[in-house]
Amino acid sequence: MKFMIALVALTFSTCGVFAADKKAPSPAQQAQQEKMKTCNADAGKKELKGDERKAFMSECLGSKPAPAAQQNKMKSCNAEAGTKALKGAERKAFMSDCLKAK
Repeated sequence: MKFMIALVALTFSTCGVFAADKKAPSPAQQAQQEKMKTCNADAGKKELKGDERKAFMSECLGSKPAPAAQQNKMKSCNAEAGTKALKGAERKAFMSDCLKAK
């Protein structure tokens, strides 16, 4: 009986440890979550149900931004970083923030 009590106590004590180890989502995961929210909201506005909703969600989640738009974003952020004469880690941090913001 003491063994069972110790086992239950150990189980509950380790549950908190595992819950605390949960990592924050990566930027890619956050972007996917935002895309999911947007697609879900759009499907709701269109009042889609069943197979129509599945098809819409599949297409919406599968769509990617146009490569030209990403290239333009990269060019403008790069030009702005050049204007500010940023180098090394500062430039890298600026580019990351700039590409996420636009």
